[in-house]
Amino acid sequence: MSEPIVPDAAPWRATVLTLYPEMFPGPLGHSLSGDALARGTWSLEPRQIREHGLGRHRNVDDTPAGGGAGMVLRCDVLGAAIDAATPADDARPRLLMSPRGKPLSQARVRALAEGPGAIIVCGRFEGVDERVIEARNLEEVSIGDYVLSGGEIAALVLIDACVRLLPGVMGKHASGVEESFEGGLLEYPHYTRPREWEGRTIPDVLMGGNHAAIARWRADRSRALTRARRPDLLQRDES
Repeated sequence: MSEPIVPDAAPWRATVLTLYPEMFPGPLGHSLSGDALARGTWSLEPRQIREHGLGRHRNVDDTPAGGGAGMVLRCDVLGAAIDAATPADDARPRLLMSPRGKPLSQARVRALAEGPGAIIVCGRFEGVDERVIEARNLEEVSIGDYVLSGGEIAALVLIDACVRLLPGVMGKHASGVEESFEGGLLEYPHYTRPREWEGRTIPDVLMGGNHAAIARWRADRSRALTRARRPDLLQRDES
């Protein structure tokens, strides 16, 4: 079982660099994350990349070197935006939401939640000039093998996954450690009242009060579901 996250003196801080700051907080302003935001458990700072754009029109992109379709976010513009958002002593990791990044895992989410927060860059257009990724040490993160119109939705996903693990956000600590991916497997099935619905009943073992038997049943179902739906996780767990 994972250890509980120990709260720091300062709240968890998310700084988001985007061309569409009006997309934030969006869904993060509701439910658990919204309540925690209002309480000051975490903070959110969306920053407009275009403030560092060039010329009268605040241009942020240009045509790709070597030709090709679309436009590329300029390294000088994005570099200036990152520098303005992050003082020299800022220890937060710098993330770039990107379909070519390392897949986001629950382990990485927990590590981020245990830290001071994150600086998250949301790309647009065809991509970001590679030089700013290298020069500003951006960690590329993907939320799945598909392409979105921009990094904002991916950033919302990442922040939500982190915030829900912060101390006091969820009602019970067990809610954060007994769920899919925390133990490397998918979560077991859940049931609640009524006991019978449309001819389907809650498994008897869950109603018997034998906690050891319930734990075994849940572990068996978790492994069976993982084997059927995500065998890659089982192979990783057993390697």
